[in-house]
Amino acid sequence: MKRILVVLLCLACISSYAQRRRKKPAAKPAQTTQQPANQPAAVNPTTMSAVPTDTTKKVVAGPAKPFERPLDGYFKKANILSAKVTPYANLRESDAAFVKRIWREIDIREKMNAYLASPKQRLIDILLTAIDAGELTAYDPTNTTADPGGDSFLTPLAPGKARSRMADSSVVDQFDKNTGEKIGSKLQAGEFNADSVVKFRIKEDWVFDRQRSIFEPRIIGIAPLVKVKIGTNEDYQPAFWVYFQEARHILATKEVVNRNNDATGLSFDDALVKRLFTSYIVKESNDKDERIKDYANGIDKLYESERIKKNLMDWELNLWQY
Repeated sequence: MKRILVVLLCLACISSYAQRRRKKPAAKPAQTTQQPANQPAAVNPTTMSAVPTDTTKKVVAGPAKPFERPLDGYFKKANILSAKVTPYANLRESDAAFVKRIWREIDIREKMNAYLASPKQRLIDILLTAIDAGELTAYDPTNTTADPGGDSFLTPLAPGKARSRMADSSVVDQFDKNTGEKIGSKLQAGEFNADSVVKFRIKEDWVFDRQRSIFEPRIIGIAPLVKVKIGTNEDYQPAFWVYFQEARHILATKEVVNRNNDATGLSFDDALVKRLFTSYIVKESNDKDERIKDYANGIDKLYESERIKKNLMDWELNLWQY
């Protein structure tokens, strides 16, 4: 009986296997690369023999992917780019109990002011780029009857004129094209070198606001200085003036380069408003409109600058004596 059952199981397995083989689809015939009968074959003109036609499918390349610059670092500095200017507190004329106008110069060759001349971000490059783009207005510093000091922002300069004032000029001889003889000379502007700007002049007001009981300076204008030959002496003169209130929204988005920390979070507007620079006074408002160098020479000019600075500090300290 057991032998019969084993035989029946074997027969059932064989029949089921045969049924599965019958249901399996037949393999597709391999594709041939033969040329259709109705299409003539290409002929080699040299050997007059048939050339096989390439029937492989060619892949057409899609449009090139646009270049995407990788992130230079591990985070994007977006805070300084979207920074807004912190406006000064409102000041009424009746609240200004004391006002003193001061002109001072910043020498960027000093260590504390070196960030103003960093090749990564120069103050002069920021100003000239904004002037060329029409975002800032440069003003003529020439002394006139209406503007004796040349710093009252009376005459705007064309954008290209401001940059040309920064370049060194030289006398170029002119020659006749036919005879080659010298017929005259003209003054031609040279190429501007940003490293040649080593000083800036600042015009500011020291104001005591009795409403807030604060004695603070407020910058009015800033000017890069260029060396001009006057007679036998060379003196630094403003190339142009920039109204500081107009320039603040541009300076607020330009980060200061710090030698100790790359993540400073400080803008050029912060550095100037918070007085993160060293300078010396060259003039204070007076009845004769004299500069310090008009009545002091040598080391006495520095002593006079320190005296004016001390008088300003003493005036504030004397307010709180009891």
